[in-house]
Amino acid sequence: MIGSNVARVEAGSRLVAEAGEAMNDIVNQVRRVADLISEIGAASREQTQGIDQVGEAVMQLDQVTQQNAALVEESAAAAESLKHQAAQMTTVVGVFRLR
Repeated sequence: MIGSNVARVEAGSRLVAEAGEAMNDIVNQVRRVADLISEIGAASREQTQGIDQVGEAVMQLDQVTQQNAALVEESAAAAESLKHQAAQMTTVVGVFRLR
């Protein structure tokens, strides 16, 4: 009977040791998953910052485009004014005759 009990205790000890190893493996895997989640969070924050920077760049491009459009309109108006002044000058100078 003592021998049987010793064998059972040894078997129980082996099972406890195996359960301990399994628990250590589980703890290690949980840590690994937590590390991966942290890495994913960091990558997401970096992507958010990149998207924010792209958004700011697009807004700046829009502002520059609007400024350029205003300058084009001003240039067109100035060109039209110069055309009108040139026509008037042609009329005024047309009075003179060269010999």
